[in-house]
Amino acid sequence: MKPRVLLEQTTLPGGRTLALHEHDGRHQLTLDGEPLAGPQTRAGEAALGELALSPFRPVRQPMIWMAGLGLGATVAAVCAALPQKKGVYLVAEPVKELPQWVSRHIDPDPLGDPRVVLEDSVSASALARHEGEIHAVLVHADTAPASENGGLLVRDPRWLAAAHDALRDGGLLAITALKPLPKLDSMLARAGFEVARHEIDSSPHARRPRRLPLWIACKGKFISQHR
Repeated sequence: MKPRVLLEQTTLPGGRTLALHEHDGRHQLTLDGEPLAGPQTRAGEAALGELALSPFRPVRQPMIWMAGLGLGATVAAVCAALPQKKGVYLVAEPVKELPQWVSRHIDPDPLGDPRVVLEDSVSASALARHEGEIHAVLVHADTAPASENGGLLVRDPRWLAAAHDALRDGGLLAITALKPLPKLDSMLARAGFEVARHEIDSSPHARRPRRLPLWIACKGKFISQHR
């Protein structure tokens, strides 16, 4: 049996421990020993890029904002889904060590694409600086950094309002999670979004895969903008 190897570790403000492990070629990011990002979140992260970004494939200069880096699966999905050379793919990651870990241990390096730009905050005020600029905001609720009040980012009304303001008309906020998030539909509606909920397979090769929720929340009506 192959051992579980600790590759990296750091103590976060507040005393919690973030660590990167490897076991039999698979990587797992943990927070205080609990899984945060890894094989269990990969299907949802891939779906954020494959499904949520399809309306923006004709856009010449798509700007996408991602809440948290995780192990880079969402970034990789975005870069694959939108090959436009003038795209800008913003990753808001407050843990300064994590991009270094990902570049060091994940192959291919999802941060090696020149279109990827790192930001250091997922806060509502940081997102608000992009008012009217963003085509899509992507969030995996389980891997994203916590909101300023310590809870899930997507349950913070102030953050949802900032996401709505940061999006262009017709822009999308896409959220996935490992389990249902009660009342999220109504929270998104109160923030001004038109909401559709989908389900995706947790593992495309499993006989009976779990079904994972995926919310697509639209700001107004999407109008294709080839720019």
